Amino acid sequence: MRKKIWEEYIAAAVLLLLLWWLIAAIAKVPIIPSPLNVAICLQNVFFQSIAVHCVYSLWRILAGLTLAVLVGFPLGIFMGYFARVNRFLSPLVYLTYPIPKIALLPILMLLCGVGETAKILMIFLIIVFQVIIAVRDGVRSIPSEIYYPFYSLGASFGRIFYYVLWPASLPNFITAIRVALATAISVLFFTETYGTQYGMGYFIMDAWLRVSYLEMYAGIVVLSLVGLLLFGLLDRLESIVCAWQLKD
Repeated sequence: MRKKIWEEYIAAAVLLLLLWWLIAAIAKVPIIPSPLNVAICLQNVFFQSIAVHCVYSLWRILAGLTLAVLVGFPLGIFMGYFARVNRFLSPLVYLTYPIPKIALLPILMLLCGVGETAKILMIFLIIVFQVIIAVRDGVRSIPSEIYYPFYSLGASFGRIFYYVLWPASLPNFITAIRVALATAISVLFFTETYGTQYGMGYFIMDAWLRVSYLEMYAGIVVLSLVGLLLFGLLDRLESIVCAWQLKD
């Protein structure tokens, strides 16, 4: 099954490269270079400059994601299991969740400066609300009859969490992370154009300003590969912890 998935990824990549090559061959303009020229440029500049920018971007994504999980997952569990907690926190979540997070960037920069903290908090704010709502809904979807045997045996909340809440919330939790990551990577690109000299967003915009289209495309390719890596890791995690719900 895993081999088939990788074959599908390779087929999709080949199709995109062929489409890219065709557009470049028809357009014949410097702003749309051929994938071969971009690949050669990427080979020449990756370890020289792109690698350090990629590490910075990955660090910001993973730090924001970790913080969002540490905060959002427990809140989602408590909101889904305890009705009083849900009644208290739901209005707060619903009032703050629709706010475009990118609009908060100037406030974060004023409060935290233009360094790493503002960028990580931006990723955190994008992901945490989706985690809270997805986990809460996953717990609330559990039929009440599932709890009765545990209550009759005097099971603690810890055991109920381990045997019921944890496995029931995992599929929604992973789906929320998968959806939020795409937005987080897009917003990270924007935040990395301010107050930093490292990150894939900075590298791509710097190459654009220098009219170095080959390096600009090389950066875009690397950023897409970073996204592919993260999504692939999520798919692998899902296949391990949620194997019971996956179909061949």
